[in-house]
Amino acid sequence: MNTLHHYINGRRVEGRGGQFGDVYNPATGEVAKRAPLASADEVREAVASCEAAFPAWAATPPAKRAQVMFAFRDLLRRNADEIAQLISEEHGKTLADAKGELARGLEVVEFACGIPQMMKGEYSENVATAVDAFSFRQPLGVVAGITPFNFPAMVPLWMFPVALACGNCFVLKPSEKVPSASLRMAELLVEAGLPAGVLNVVVGGKEAVDTLLEDPRVPAISFVGSTAIGRYIYATGCANGKRVQALCGAKNHLVVMPDADMDQVTDALMGSAYGSAGERCMAVSVAVTVGDGTGDELIRRLAPKVRALKVGAASDPETEMGPIISRDSLNRIRGYIDAGVREGAELVVDGRDLALQGYEKGFFVGGSLFDRVTPDMSIYKDEIFGPVLSVVRVGAYDEALKLVNDHQYGNGTAVFTRDGDCARDYVARVQVGMVGVNVPIPVPVAYHSFGGWKQSLFGDLHIHGPEGVRFYTKQKAVTARWPSGIRSGAQFNFRSGAEH
Repeated sequence: MNTLHHYINGRRVEGRGGQFGDVYNPATGEVAKRAPLASADEVREAVASCEAAFPAWAATPPAKRAQVMFAFRDLLRRNADEIAQLISEEHGKTLADAKGELARGLEVVEFACGIPQMMKGEYSENVATAVDAFSFRQPLGVVAGITPFNFPAMVPLWMFPVALACGNCFVLKPSEKVPSASLRMAELLVEAGLPAGVLNVVVGGKEAVDTLLEDPRVPAISFVGSTAIGRYIYATGCANGKRVQALCGAKNHLVVMPDADMDQVTDALMGSAYGSAGERCMAVSVAVTVGDGTGDELIRRLAPKVRALKVGAASDPETEMGPIISRDSLNRIRGYIDAGVREGAELVVDGRDLALQGYEKGFFVGGSLFDRVTPDMSIYKDEIFGPVLSVVRVGAYDEALKLVNDHQYGNGTAVFTRDGDCARDYVARVQVGMVGVNVPIPVPVAYHSFGGWKQSLFGDLHIHGPEGVRFYTKQKAVTARWPSGIRSGAQFNFRSGAEH
């Protein structure tokens, strides 16, 4: 069996903590690899390596740091098939989905290539007599990222390229369920010219996370994952004086207006609810149908497509939806479907008992579709993180808007309509961080920033884009006067610039 490693100071490092986690092939249900679970000492070693590399890397001109990012981008493109295969083997998503994930991550690398422009400061001449003022941004030091299982390449790429381009060093703690893509990308970065120690990857669990949260040498933590863990990371990190951005859970609604193009809506829901087996923080898990007949029409069109969904292993080119990440996740999803039936929702399509010949031990569940779901049901309130779509019927647009705004999560939402007034009103009034108009998964492009509201985000700054640059840097403001023959004597009162 293949035993994985950490990546510290520019080389592979065998785990010395004595503990290992199983990395499964979700399609077969078999253990495929062993991942080392880093001890506190191993995490501190990674931090120390970053700390030693930081002064030289921070002093490297931004244009030279950008050159490393350009080379890294090219290496990612050349090795895209290999990385996609690693993602599919450990996560279970289709190769096409894995390649799409990597492509979205590459967009952030390309954004990081423009860091000289993003790091420019501001200058004001003669703010007072012979006094100039200017400001600029500097890196924080050693920063860290804790990433989830559902996007083994994309989410790490949302973090470390921007952080490194800004002049920081980075400790990445990927999910121990899917570590191989992160380890391979670290190797490619060194091949691209990144100095040893600037990026280190440690595979681990809670001990590794807590060590990063408590280490005073790490001033900032980025996290993507569940709300429960994100709340813990935010509270613990802040208590230790750290800057934290924690992007957390979601319950994303797609509002279907009576005038919507129903063919477009159906296709959008199939991709956004069942793509990647629903294991996306931006997956649509609630369709809100507005007006008499809209719900009936949606169910009529949607149900046969869900029943016909091709579920299988990622190695099958005809597969549309792969397995769930783990047996525990599979049982949790089935439990939510059981609860939905008990609570009175109408189970139109039941995916609980899917069995695939040759993959009897795999973690497979079929697409499930509920109708007539109400806001008091657990399948509506909770993030299921699986291929389960709930249809909630309302009588009017304002009722739909209130439903979305009242939910504890505020990550993503969409409205499908031909009415520009309706769409504009929805965009203005909905209390959600990312909004789509006839777009089911409104993930911003890399030069905008990604993040939700309410219980979907803890922290003030969103990830990647301009807010990513602000998160990984601190601003310094300078006020300067040079001797020029001006002698005004000592000043004992606080004066405005106009009085100087």
